[in-house]
Amino acid sequence: MRKKYQIETDEVLLAAICRREADAFAVLYDRYGPRMYRYFYRMFWRDSAKAEDFTQDLFLKIIEKATLFNPAYSVKTWLYTIAANMCKGEFRRMQHAGNYVENIPDTAFYLLPETIDNQLFETCLRASIDDLEEHHKQCFILRYQEALSVREISNIVGCPEGTVKSRLHHAVRKVAGQMEAWREIKGA
Repeated sequence: MRKKYQIETDEVLLAAICRREADAFAVLYDRYGPRMYRYFYRMFWRDSAKAEDFTQDLFLKIIEKATLFNPAYSVKTWLYTIAANMCKGEFRRMQHAGNYVENIPDTAFYLLPETIDNQLFETCLRASIDDLEEHHKQCFILRYQEALSVREISNIVGCPEGTVKSRLHHAVRKVAGQMEAWREIKGA
């Protein structure tokens, strides 16, 4: 039965999930589970346990709220919207609990060896992305790591496309500035 759903659109799968068809849910999970895990993993400072928990919670929400899906949007956009709202809620919870991390330390810029390999470059890039303000980080990850369009991001984060473009501009400038510092240190 699961094979039957492999070729179906996301919208057909969601309709089947509303009818409580487990095979349809399994196919949707296979399609989007790894993507959503990567999104949460990046948003929560590469905390794999938290990413796994949030991915599971997201798919539980999908089961519970499948009937609320608005077919005017794509299922992918709907999933990322729910995920983005979950992140916002978690960041608010962390802020109120007093363990919100404003800036992840970027020690890689201070302790660079003479020969820098790709792994160190990736570490510096990740640190630069993690250093972004949450709304800039979210847009950056959705655009450049999840390959979503500006329109899709606009729908997900609930702001105009111009605001998304502005956030992307600021995020790219900040990341580029930090990576330029890395390049200068590397060249030294």
